[in-house]
Amino acid sequence: MRPGPERSLLADLPRLLLLGFGALLVLAPYLWMLSASLKPGGEIFRDSLSLWPERFHALENYGKALREVPLLRFLLNGAVVCLAILALQLLFAVPCAYALAKLRWCGREAMFALVLAGLLIPAHVPALPLYAGFAAAGLLDSYAALVAPFAISVFGIFMFRQAFRSLPDELIQAARMDGMGELGIVWRVVLPNAWPTATAFATFSIVAHWNDLFWPLVVVQSPAMATPALGVLFFRAEEAGNDVGALMAASVIVTAPMVAFFLLAQRRFIQGVATAGLKG
Repeated sequence: MRPGPERSLLADLPRLLLLGFGALLVLAPYLWMLSASLKPGGEIFRDSLSLWPERFHALENYGKALREVPLLRFLLNGAVVCLAILALQLLFAVPCAYALAKLRWCGREAMFALVLAGLLIPAHVPALPLYAGFAAAGLLDSYAALVAPFAISVFGIFMFRQAFRSLPDELIQAARMDGMGELGIVWRVVLPNAWPTATAFATFSIVAHWNDLFWPLVVVQSPAMATPALGVLFFRAEEAGNDVGALMAASVIVTAPMVAFFLLAQRRFIQGVATAGLKG
């Protein structure tokens, strides 16, 4: 097949301008937050908009954010919770997706229909019974309460199932002929061939739970167990007050790990979304 004609920069210019404008709209709140974290309070709400500060106030803003509240503790809590949730989600989702994609058993399609139905249930619906259960068990304000409700991800099962369906059956049959059991096939053959999907799912999971405010606000009672999003809320209520510069500095510190994580994983993230989302 001969390659198609190369498009000139002039022909691509409208598309590039449209994409650039969309990217600017998406990045505008983050750019304003970063700019405000470098300014003294008097410059933030001036009539004229200027992203570059006239007088740098970064040392004072970031110093107050790190000094007044345990932001590093909030970041540690976020890392522990997100990694624990991701590990449990992979532990359950990968074998379930393999069973739905590659094993033949009675009721498989009905079970997959239930997985799809689970995607329609908002996370807020089971919040009250979950809270009552954790309260009765004395597990409020703990890592268990933050992690356990998200151990099984129906979205993860769906995403991996779509990716596993595209793997050739001959690969699995060859592994069986070599004497490998089904669990060995799942973890040593199937999952390594679906790393882009695993990266995409990890990105979705970590970003969602790092930024989650609803559930930590329900079960966390002390600042020592606060996750990053809830920690910023505590900082706003207790320490920052009207000091918007310090509050924006705390927000930059909290969001920076996710920005770095996505920039590192963006290639496999896009590849994983494409391969998992377009396979029947």
